[in-house]
Amino acid sequence: MQVKSIVNKTMKFKCFVVKKVSGSEESILIEINPRKKSLPVCSVCGEKRSHYDTLSPRRWRHVNLWGIETFIVYSPRRVKCPACGIRVERIPWSMGKSRLSLPLISVLQTLARHISWDGVARLYGVCWNTVRAAVQASVEYGLANRQIEGVVYIGVDEIARRKGHRYVTNIYDLTDKRLLATAPGRDELSLYKCFQEIGKSLMSKPLVICCDMWKPYLKTIREDLHPDTVVVLDRFHIVRNLLAAVDEVRREEYHDKKKSNPGLLKRTRYLWLKNPENLKLAEKQRLSELEKLNLKASRAYLLKESLRELWEYKNKNQAVRFLDKWFWWATHSRLKPMRNLAWSLKKHEEKILNWFDHPVNNGLAEGLNGKAKAVMRRAYGYRTFDTLRLALLHNLGNLPEPNYSTHRFL
Repeated sequence: MQVKSIVNKTMKFKCFVVKKVSGSEESILIEINPRKKSLPVCSVCGEKRSHYDTLSPRRWRHVNLWGIETFIVYSPRRVKCPACGIRVERIPWSMGKSRLSLPLISVLQTLARHISWDGVARLYGVCWNTVRAAVQASVEYGLANRQIEGVVYIGVDEIARRKGHRYVTNIYDLTDKRLLATAPGRDELSLYKCFQEIGKSLMSKPLVICCDMWKPYLKTIREDLHPDTVVVLDRFHIVRNLLAAVDEVRREEYHDKKKSNPGLLKRTRYLWLKNPENLKLAEKQRLSELEKLNLKASRAYLLKESLRELWEYKNKNQAVRFLDKWFWWATHSRLKPMRNLAWSLKKHEEKILNWFDHPVNNGLAEGLNGKAKAVMRRAYGYRTFDTLRLALLHNLGNLPEPNYSTHRFL
């Protein structure tokens, strides 16, 4: 098969033909001509118009052929459009004034999902900004054509962007496992910007949102979203706060007994924090010995294990009665960290119990957060938030891709 035949097979553009393929060891030139008697298409209105004149030849960088730089050479025609005036014709392998062909843009944005943008740029001999532009074109097309009408279950969480408490707020679709929007910071405005980016159609209908007890998020949901929106507090974050309270009790008791019995609670942190089924035999024996001493940490441990039973109930009314009993026990335990936690949970009791109507959690969001961090590590961080946003949506947004070419090069 000749090179010209391969080019014809991979570049099927209507009203255009491959005139000649030439080149050297360094580059390949693909010369293209319009078909005879074909009318050029106006790049503004998309209608066929009469030919006005022809411009000088232009080059577009195309997908490499056997590792050799390949260029498309074509002399664009100008049209005389009664509605738009004198305009350059629409060129099917070009996007605006870009000097890259659309198939090459498709290849660059596809590779950018798997390796760093700098690696893609060096691999194809293009500028880093060129790769960014390819990704941006793909993301903008995907955002304009994605379907969000069926989104109901949403997860809200934040991740650290860099040192110094620099965060980004992410909104996930828990059903389709995709990133919907991201915004800098983790305050009220951050979450509001995320929903604005998605569109007013999502803000104007009832949703089920799973998040933690972060006050700015809860305030934005309460004031700016549909009044029938249901908030479900994430079980993972509740348990994390519970473990933090247990550990605080242990630390306080360790310092109290440090002088009288310094080795009593030494190296016992994870004995109190682990689930019983995950303890090793030696750890179970040590924990059993400590429980006989009526320690404060032991009481906190029993409260922790008791609260884990909440999510095992099938009936919401039974869960309400259990939570009331646990609240009384925690507030009368004479353990300040557990008492503070109990009052915090009591304040959000309705949001905790919403789990029995909508059993969702942010486990998927935490998993996607891990992938987001992997994207940032791959590039050793991003200097600006706009570039980070493009990278996250490109990798985690599950966006529809534009059909740049009839042939798939990757």
